Amino acid sequence: MSQVRLAPVYVGGLLAGSYAVHRMLTPAARERVLRRCSTNVDNLDAGRWDTLATSALLTEGPLELPYALLLLAVLGYTEYAYGAWWAAGSFVLGHVGASLLVYRGLRAVRAPARTRSATDVGPSYGYYAALGTLGALLPRGAARTGAYAALLALCARPLLHRRPAFTDAGHLAALGLGIGLGLGCERGLALRSAQ
Repeated sequence: MSQVRLAPVYVGGLLAGSYAVHRMLTPAARERVLRRCSTNVDNLDAGRWDTLATSALLTEGPLELPYALLLLAVLGYTEYAYGAWWAAGSFVLGHVGASLLVYRGLRAVRAPARTRSATDVGPSYGYYAALGTLGALLPRGAARTGAYAALLALCARPLLHRRPAFTDAGHLAALGLGIGLGLGCERGLALRSAQ
């Protein structure tokens, strides 16, 4: 029985969707589609919870090939290491979890109208979660600690800018969710094998 490969299907669909939205729609139509599919505060306050799925299927700008290949490499290796469905669950947890944490944070600080209606689409939250789960595959000790420190520093750096974007906080949250999931899965496997 052949294994399911979700990463190439997802990244291929994302490339096709990005091409369709950014090359075939008028700017006004593109803006409407992106705003409707965005996990922004206004959409979630209005009960448009479907945006938690649709926002991961579009990109704000055309999807560049190097980023698509990097996304495919990270998701593909996560899939290879953990299995397709577990990797998909990791991606979904990161995407949905970080989107909801950003939503709650923006509501808590009473974000201005421009931020509440901002476009927030793309695969980056799921990408960072998958990247975080891969850290648990490294040997315990300096290699793993160094990798986690480098990834956390990479995600935290944009937050130190004078005007960080709310998506920067989402990337850090998604990475944290992925790291937690990877470590939790490792611990669960260790407990199961000890029984």
